[in-house]
Amino acid sequence: MRHAIDRRSLLAGSAAWATLAACSNAQEAGDAEMSTTAPSRTDAGGTDWSALTKDEWKARLTPEAFYVLREEGTERAGSSPLDKTYEAGTYRCAGCALPLFTSAMKFDSGTGWPSFFETIEGAVETKRDFKLIVPRTEYHCARCGGHQGHVFKDGPAPTGLRYCNNGVALDFVPAGEDADAATEA
Repeated sequence: MRHAIDRRSLLAGSAAWATLAACSNAQEAGDAEMSTTAPSRTDAGGTDWSALTKDEWKARLTPEAFYVLREEGTERAGSSPLDKTYEAGTYRCAGCALPLFTSAMKFDSGTGWPSFFETIEGAVETKRDFKLIVPRTEYHCARCGGHQGHVFKDGPAPTGLRYCNNGVALDFVPAGEDADAATEA
């Protein structure tokens, strides 16, 4: 009897791993399309964002922003005023101020998080995330590595993507308040 239970457990476990591998392979095919070329890790002011220590990040960020950007946390849905912000402007990384999205890329996903159908070219990098067992695509600021959110394939045309962003990981700069807002499409 012990052999039969072990064999069933083995078969069930093998089937689960095969399913996860198939999902992972399908998702990785999509990831290749979403990867971008990273900008310099050093900004015009000379800050090397990849060299900051945990304590330096804690001094620069609010506790909530540190949790999301540096510890890959998630804010509570509906907690960010940026979810309902639709004026013209640019959404920047709250860690290093790299422009990530324009207001022309934003849409109301109904999820409770600011959502975008594309990013500014080269602004984000993606990686695999298995925190919820099922593989997901996580994206980060390409300059400082700050966690922004996850990208899903259920967004609107023209890309079909939904970059589901933590509002605390973004700063909004209204159009006309800085030169980078001119990059808006």
